[in-house]
Amino acid sequence: MQSWLPIPESASTVSGDVDALYFYLSGITVFFTLLISAVIIYFVIRYRRRNQFEIPRPIEGSTKLETLWSVIPLLIAMTIFVWGAKVYFNMYRPAQNAIEIYVVGKQWMWKFQHATGQREINELHIPVGRKVKLIMTTEDVIHDLFVPAFRTKIDVVPGKYTSEWFEATKPGRYHFFCAEYCGMNHSGMGGYVVVMEPAEFENWLSGNAGQASPAVVGRGLFESLGCASCHGANAEGGRGPALIGVYGSKVVLKDNQSVNADESYIRESILNPQAQIVTGFGPIMPSFQGQVSEEQLLQVVAYIKSLSTAKPEVSTAKPPPALAKPSPTAKPGASPK
Repeated sequence: MQSWLPIPESASTVSGDVDALYFYLSGITVFFTLLISAVIIYFVIRYRRRNQFEIPRPIEGSTKLETLWSVIPLLIAMTIFVWGAKVYFNMYRPAQNAIEIYVVGKQWMWKFQHATGQREINELHIPVGRKVKLIMTTEDVIHDLFVPAFRTKIDVVPGKYTSEWFEATKPGRYHFFCAEYCGMNHSGMGGYVVVMEPAEFENWLSGNAGQASPAVVGRGLFESLGCASCHGANAEGGRGPALIGVYGSKVVLKDNQSVNADESYIRESILNPQAQIVTGFGPIMPSFQGQVSEEQLLQVVAYIKSLSTAKPEVSTAKPPPALAKPSPTAKPGASPK
C-alpha cells in the first residue's frame, strides 16, 4: 500500500497500529463524504419542485430515523476512542528492558549520548529488534523529536524530562526532524536514525569506545560539586538521604506524601531541593540552578541511576547516632568520655 500512497515507510513495531487507525479514520471520512453527497444529490433530484405552484407535502419527524443517526455515529466514535486509546497507551507506556539513550535538544541540533559513552550529533545508531528509550531535555526552547518511519513524536520541554521509545523492525537510515517551530533554523534541525543489525551495532559501539559513560562523568561531577559530603552512597555524610537504591523507589516526603524517584524527581531535587524535602532531613541543601548544564544534569542522573543495584521501598531514613562504647578499662558505672 505504501508503494502508491505518499506516506513514510513503516519501520517500527507501532507504526502498523498507527497506520491502521489512520486508514480507519480516512475510510470513515471517505465513506460518509460519499454517502452524504449521494443522498444530497438524490434528494435534490427526487424532491425538486416540478412547477411553481407545487406545495410540498408536510413531513413529520421520525423517531426511528433520529435514533439511528444518533446511535450509529456514537458507536463509530467509541470505536475510534477505544482504538486510539489502545494505540496511545501502547506507544507511551514506559518500555521495559530498553536501551536508554540521553538526548539534549539545542538550537539547532540534537545531541545523543549512549549509556556506554558514545556521543552523536544529528545521528543516532541503534540495533534492530531492540527497544530504545530516549530520555530527553532541551537547553533552550521547546523542540519535538519526530521519526516519521517509526510514527513516534513527542515534545522536548525546557525544565523537565520527556521520553519516547521505539523498536525498529528493519535496518535502514530513517530521517528525523524537529516538529515544533523553534527559531530561525528550525527547518535544518534534523538528522537520521541508523538502524543496524545487532552484530554490526556492537562493532560500531566497540569502534567508538574510549569515551566515558554518562554515569562515569556524572560520578566526577557528583564529587566535584561536593554532593558526596552529604549524600554518601550509604548516607555516610549523615546530612542527606542515601542514594543506593533510591532510583525507582518510593520516597517519603516531609508532609508524609510519597513520590516515585524517577529522573524528573532527581532533577528537581538538584535544581530545587526545597520543593520536596525527604522526611528525616532538614532544608539545608543548596540549589545548583545555573551551576550545571542540562547535559551535566543528565550525567548526574545517570550516575544516581547506576547506584540502584537494589531498590528498597524506602531508603531515605536518617541513620541513628552511634552509641559510645565504654572503655575496657573503665570501672562499672563510670560515664564514657
